[in-house]
Amino acid sequence: MVNPTKYFIKRHQLTLYLFLIVLNLLLSVIFSWLSKIIVLTTEIDYVYNQPNVKFPNTPLNWLLFRIVDFRISILFVAISLIFSYLLKVGVFEEGHNKFQKYLVFIFGGYVMFFTVIIYERGNTLIDAINFLNILVFMAVIYISFIIRLIGAYRSVNDPIFKRAFLSLAIMSICFIMTLVCLLIDRITIILGSQGFTAFYFMAWIFVIIGFLGAYLGYIRPKSRE
Repeated sequence: MVNPTKYFIKRHQLTLYLFLIVLNLLLSVIFSWLSKIIVLTTEIDYVYNQPNVKFPNTPLNWLLFRIVDFRISILFVAISLIFSYLLKVGVFEEGHNKFQKYLVFIFGGYVMFFTVIIYERGNTLIDAINFLNILVFMAVIYISFIIRLIGAYRSVNDPIFKRAFLSLAIMSICFIMTLVCLLIDRITIILGSQGFTAFYFMAWIFVIIGFLGAYLGYIRPKSRE
């Protein structure tokens, strides 16, 4: 059960978490856009299209490869999930469950390490494991968060709190759909497209809807207090 008084006191900190979630997801989509620009304007293609082509082992190429193959995008998604967990704890719990906190941060650290370091161009298995890691991480954080938000929405009578919980639930669903659309866009790349599919643009749309939902239902009402 949510304690509205404590929730009200924590809203400044929770708004910061919300801002950081949106910021990191925006950066994720922006870097997915950069990956397409790099493919169209340089000799670097998607890993599936040139798995055996060798490039100089320079710091710049190290970064470009990870941008092109969506590793930097997934890194920002993982960071947003950490802040989503902190938002969930701040809304629903008295404090961190130590075991759960360590588990989330350890797995989040593993996901980020795997995303950036465990990388080999042309190795589809490693790429698939990387996407599986982030899907599991997102499911663990957001599914339980959405369930708690819907329960809180139904249990409170104050229209301000109902609107806040509903807006956060809409935001969470939109951010899940953002990753789903990016993954589908990624699958089309494996099948040979350049990735500028409807799903890529839908990912941007879901980020915008999620942000607007959180702003209109959570941040804007707070600014009027």
